[in-house]
Formats: sequence, C-alpha cells, structure tokens
Amino acid sequence: MILWIWHSYFGVPGSNNDINVLHTSPLFQTVTDGTAPYSPFYVNRRYYRRGFFLVDGIYPSWSVFVKTPSFPVEAKEIVFKKLQESARKDVERAFGVLKVRWGMLHRPVHAINKKAIHSIVYACIILHNMLIKEDGRAISPDWLPDPPTQVQVPQNIQQELRNEETHFRLRYDLIELVGSLGLEFHESDEE
Repeated sequence: MILWIWHSYFGVPGSNNDINVLHTSPLFQTVTDGTAPYSPFYVNRRYYRRGFFLVDGIYPSWSVFVKTPSFPVEAKEIVFKKLQESARKDVERAFGVLKVRWGMLHRPVHAINKKAIHSIVYACIILHNMLIKEDGRAISPDWLPDPPTQVQVPQNIQQELRNEETHFRLRYDLIELVGSLGLEFHESDEE
C-alpha cells in the first residue's frame, strides 16, 4: 500500500490529544473559518455541503465528523465500523512507516526545540513523498495548489458545524451506502 502524506500536524509531545488537535490544527481551522475547499456531495440521495472527517468517539457530534457506531448491531453497521477502523489504522500506520524509514523520528527528541522538530518532521515527510513519486507510485504526481479562496465566513457556520442532526444523518447515509455495496467481513478478516 502507498502512503502518500497529504497533511501533517504536531505539537509538544503529550499535548496532542484529539480535542487539542481539533482546536489548533490548521486543517480543521479551514473548515471553521470558511476557507476549506468547496466539497459538496450526495450520499443516499441526500445533499451535504461540506466534506467530512473520520473520527473516534471523543470528538463532538458535529456535522463534519463521522464517528464509528459505538455498538453496531446490523451487518451494514459492522462493515462500516470495520472500514472506518481500517482507514484510521492507515493513518496510524503512516507514522510507523515514517519512523522505520527515518530512524531519527523513532528516538526521543525532547532536547530539540519545537521549531527544529517541525523542520525535521516535515523534511522526513517531504522526502518520503519524493521517494514514492520517484518510484512512480505517487497518488498525485504533480502538486497543484488550491486556488486562493475569498474568505466569506457564513454567519451561521458554527451552528452548521455543531448540527448533531446532520452528524447522525450523514453517518446513517454512509452506513446505508456501505450496506448497499454488499461488502462482508469474516472472522478471518479481523486481526
């Protein structure tokens, strides 16, 4: 599997619990400040205005977060949970790949200042992506920056983001979509 790294964020070791990342990550800031790329879509014949993030249970039930069902009962819910957990494991696996490829990331870096750590981590990510591109395995061989976005923050964006009804409807629609695909997981597929 190819692990092309599109986005990275880090802070002081030990401070990056999910909620801290939510409040400080530039990736999510683009959602709250209205500069995220325009990404509407339809699922289950229902229109959604914004893309979404796969998250775990600690995140709030906002319209742009899709949490795994806590206690899946139906087969389609179980399949959805397995698919979402698999996607989240890929993200975790990316960190492992970087640590193996770049040994300096595996050792503690407490004595280095945050700016130096930032430069080292980003250099490793850039080199990692360059190696994938050189091997001809790049997902996006040429980087095209998003066009500049005129910041027009909807007045009700916080209300829209915190809409729990949209959160649960989106999860339901995604589960229905996955259920319609006829995917199955067997006991042997589990780790």
